[in-house]
Amino acid sequence: MIRLKVLRYILLSLIFNFKGYIMKKTFLFYNLIFVLLASQLVAQGVITTPNASPKAMVMQTVGLTEVTITYHRPSVNERSIWGAVVPFGQVWRAGANENTVIEFSDDVMIEGQSLPAGKYGLHMIPTENEWTIIFSTNYTSWGSYFYKEDEDALRVNVTTQSSSMPYEQLTYSFQDLESDKATIFLNWENMKVGFQVAIPNLNEAVLTNIRKELRTLPAFTWMGPYSAALYCLQNEINYEEALQWIDQSIQQTQNFTNLSTKAQLLVKTGNETEANAIIEDAKNIATVFELHQYGRSLIAQGDPQKAMDIFEFNAQKYPDTWPIHVGLGRGYSAKGDYKKAIKEFEMALENAPNDLNKDNLNAMIQRLEKGEDIN
Repeated sequence: MIRLKVLRYILLSLIFNFKGYIMKKTFLFYNLIFVLLASQLVAQGVITTPNASPKAMVMQTVGLTEVTITYHRPSVNERSIWGAVVPFGQVWRAGANENTVIEFSDDVMIEGQSLPAGKYGLHMIPTENEWTIIFSTNYTSWGSYFYKEDEDALRVNVTTQSSSMPYEQLTYSFQDLESDKATIFLNWENMKVGFQVAIPNLNEAVLTNIRKELRTLPAFTWMGPYSAALYCLQNEINYEEALQWIDQSIQQTQNFTNLSTKAQLLVKTGNETEANAIIEDAKNIATVFELHQYGRSLIAQGDPQKAMDIFEFNAQKYPDTWPIHVGLGRGYSAKGDYKKAIKEFEMALENAPNDLNKDNLNAMIQRLEKGEDIN
């Protein structure tokens, strides 16, 4: 009997303790769930409202390189900015809130110094007359609070300029665009500061890309290899390979455009006899506009007499057609005979297709009357 009572007591104790254990664990479990849910709500954040310094992004392709700046735009808001809101002599995040981030898809030159492709935190140290532009390998930290000089990839010094107009919001822009370079300007309040981005060895980069693309779909149309050859002609590079590309284009579809391009490449390589023969044949399949554009290209290459020959042939083949008199006018102007050029432009006015062409013709006549070449 005693043994049975003892066993019953032990069993009840175990059951009670087990229930307590389960209840305790259940409480801890639900408490943990509550903490996780609360932290998740905080992480998801506060209600989204308009930012006083809204996020912005500006992107520009320079050569084949994409340059992207992501930043936040603070406003002047009736404050004194330079030397006050933005202290002189201190590292500044070059924007508001998070890091200002600049990204280059390829290697670049910044103010003549090399910088590898990649993302960088953009920081600046302003002074009254000269700023230090900093490209940091750390682009994920908050603003400049965690900036470390030993993480710099590059520093360059530039001079400041007064802005021609006040900027209420901080603004980044790309200016002075050329095929292989541009200047990035930061404008805010009454000051602007700029640094140049240049693409090293642009032609080599383009040729490498051309060779790659001509192993894909562009190789199966006449336009692909033609565009490659035209780039070489316009930039006076890589003539031998360009001739291979233009032959590939002609094999796809023969037309005046690729034939005349081949003729120009042959002239560049000293084979003028073959070039002349190609043009003589190609002229017979050319439209009035193709001949006109070819004549203009010859003027641009510094050969006004050949251009004049093309314009005269065009006038014979397509008499009283727009734009033969325009071509003849340009030809005479290139040769310095402004009186005949004016006469041709006046004749062109009679069959100009729209007001825009008429305005352009009148403008050229006025320039010729002042003794100015219009080509």
